[in-house]
Amino acid sequence: MFDVVIIGAGVTGSAIAREISRYKLKACVIEKEEDVCNETSKANSAIIHAGFDAVPGTEKAKLNVIGNSMMDQIAEELDIPFKRNGSLVVCTKEQDPEGLQILMERGKKNGVPDLQILNREELLKKEPNLADDVTSALWAPTGGIVCPFHMTMGYAENAYENGVQFFLNTKVEKLEKTEAGFAIQVHHIDNGGDEMIETRIVVNAAGVYADEINNQLSDRKLHITARKGEYMLLDKTVGDYVKSTIFQLPSKMGKGVLVTPTVHGNLLVGPTAVNVEDKDAVNTTMDGLDQIAKVSSRSVKNVPFRQVITSFAGLRAHEDDDDFIIGEAPDVQGLINAAGIESPGLSSAPAIGVAVAELVSDILNAEEKLDFNPIRHGILDPDTLSLEERNQLIKENPAYGNIICRCEMITEGEILDAIHRPLGARSLDGVKRRTRAGMGRCQSGFCSPKVMEILKKEVPMSIDKIGKNGVGSEFILGENKELEDE
Repeated sequence: MFDVVIIGAGVTGSAIAREISRYKLKACVIEKEEDVCNETSKANSAIIHAGFDAVPGTEKAKLNVIGNSMMDQIAEELDIPFKRNGSLVVCTKEQDPEGLQILMERGKKNGVPDLQILNREELLKKEPNLADDVTSALWAPTGGIVCPFHMTMGYAENAYENGVQFFLNTKVEKLEKTEAGFAIQVHHIDNGGDEMIETRIVVNAAGVYADEINNQLSDRKLHITARKGEYMLLDKTVGDYVKSTIFQLPSKMGKGVLVTPTVHGNLLVGPTAVNVEDKDAVNTTMDGLDQIAKVSSRSVKNVPFRQVITSFAGLRAHEDDDDFIIGEAPDVQGLINAAGIESPGLSSAPAIGVAVAELVSDILNAEEKLDFNPIRHGILDPDTLSLEERNQLIKENPAYGNIICRCEMITEGEILDAIHRPLGARSLDGVKRRTRAGMGRCQSGFCSPKVMEILKKEVPMSIDKIGKNGVGSEFILGENKELEDE
């Protein structure tokens, strides 16, 4: 019997788990994928929004601004890359500049500081590659960029080290209300086993599937539409093409196509916004990528698309009421929803985590731990060391002198850390998200066999069980010959 079961190990579920781990509660996270940060949280714009876009008075507006203000402390405590590079919403000759004024007034009502409208001359001093038709823009200096992988894993690892259990490769099949709380029937995807988990409270952070979880228990039905966004990622050689995050005036489908640097030095362009029926539809399309190239040119000229190294797509959980659903279901005591978490969900995650944890604490009358540790140490990046420090590190641990990923210059030492740390990597994508091995120009063409050998030895696990992304994505089908050792 758990006090709290959190369904979903994306950034929302992981943030909630970390904040709940402050209390003397027995808690766990159930995640159907093989790793945390494996669905919406891994495929998004990686933006910490300033908070001027959401309608004042909504949960999105309130939680975005609070979450943004928390990011500096969160980045320090969880040791994650975060930068306030500022954001610009550009207006072109064909658009009404009144739209910028409306956004600025909305932002002020939401509590966003230091907003101002800049003319073209002022803009070109900041961003010389803006399109020729750009006439003015809204400048928001509190906007930022973050690594969504590290943010989610930072939250999850810190929760784990403070006592939260994680059941990965575990799918919720059925939920029932009981006298004591809830009975959750789960299926373990990796070993085929079934199990019943009991809990006093269920926190529903299941992303695009949050409506299905809620609707098993509540008569207040939710309906979530999967909204697909496609992106193109460009090489680090053009990562400084813009310095700020460049938005276009938003529409009812979202904030439009953006052009932004990433915290790792790449350039990111996207997303599209297309509603899809299939909640697993993360394929990219030629039409979608063509649209990104066409629409992005309205804000930034001559984007160097010849430097694209990969494309990807993610799904946003759009609820029909167009707002976050945060709180206890009105007709099911103990069912707490964190649903409809689309943009600005990443920005709002710190605030959502605190809000839900406080709600759980109030319901269960929980005491805070005296020994809660808010600090998580990330994977050591040798590039942050001086030459002398790096040489000393290699002397003490030669694995940091063995380069595995040539594109990103990732060492064996970093990969070993990714495997052996809390909730460590068990797949190529797990290693990639933690270390960036495989995220460079060759997209793992060179390093994947070496990473597989390290996983085989260090987990340890059979080579034919190693996949790109968990069960069903294995690379090795069998052996065609065996070589004897001489």
